[in-house]
Amino acid sequence: MLKTIFIVDDNPTNLTVAENTLTKQYRVIALTSAAQMFKTLEKFRPDLILLDIEMPEMNGFDAMKLLKANDTYSDIPVIFLSGRTDVDSEVQGIELGAVDFILKPFSEPVLLNRIKNHLHIDTMIRDRTAQLVERTKQLVRLQNGIVYIMADLVEKRDKNTGGHIDRTALYMKILIEAMIEEGVYADEMCGWNQDLVISSARLHDVGKIVTPDSILNKPAPLTEAEYEKMKEHTIEGERIIEKATLQTGDTEFLRNAKMIAAYHHERWDGTGYPYNLKQMEIPLQARLMAIGDVYDALVSERPYKEAFPHEEAVSIIMKGSDRHFDPLIAEIFYKVHDQIRLVSLWR
Repeated sequence: MLKTIFIVDDNPTNLTVAENTLTKQYRVIALTSAAQMFKTLEKFRPDLILLDIEMPEMNGFDAMKLLKANDTYSDIPVIFLSGRTDVDSEVQGIELGAVDFILKPFSEPVLLNRIKNHLHIDTMIRDRTAQLVERTKQLVRLQNGIVYIMADLVEKRDKNTGGHIDRTALYMKILIEAMIEEGVYADEMCGWNQDLVISSARLHDVGKIVTPDSILNKPAPLTEAEYEKMKEHTIEGERIIEKATLQTGDTEFLRNAKMIAAYHHERWDGTGYPYNLKQMEIPLQARLMAIGDVYDALVSERPYKEAFPHEEAVSIIMKGSDRHFDPLIAEIFYKVHDQIRLVSLWR
């Protein structure tokens, strides 16, 4: 399939010469102004643009700025055509994003070779990018698969918490989206990969994999000693993820998973465990999980307790604001508690 090239030049002679040179090997669309170029771009996407600098109404530099400002066109390679021989013009063109600068009048071999080289390079870049994107997708699928397996192992051992991991991840999603909409902790969440945070939340209880079955599935309230043993799942989760980091390298996913696993039982007032962190010392990811984790425990039935009605669970969460929970996140939770309730019904 022939590559498509736009030639944008207000000089008919230049257009004719360029067309005659290129039509043997490429599909050529000749345009006499930047305005025509942008109108034609709405229908055709070229593989390369040859753009004259000296044009009336809109010169090549201004047209280039508009091209690069539009995500739809910004990756189309552009070669400037110009009769200017000063270095400043060439530097300006390259700084604006041009891939090359060809002086007029141009010779046929020079024009053909420059275009051939840049189209080849562009094709290689696109192919390599596509390969990297596919490889990234494969790695994400592998990562998510491992997460689901590990989380499933924990959940199958704990017979009292069916669906807890999936529900708490969805609570996190609802809270994060609402916080973004409300602008709460916008600076702290700037640069977050939301999908990674939510996916990593599934490992918040991974440390329970070493908790004895006699404690994990006890059909009665835990003794003080058993409760202390249960609390160790936060430290064990941190240790497990640290070992994974040593084996695979420090990744954003594992950093999030570690923070959530280690600190989701810390409390806003500093009375939580395992490290008695307080307020902003507790990572935001863990402060989010704290609310989702407690809410789900409240509305879930256990052998030793009835499930709390949604309204009562919400009331308990709100009473824990500024003591157990971050008050700003508690406010967001209250605003979206109807969405939270719908997720909680999934058993």
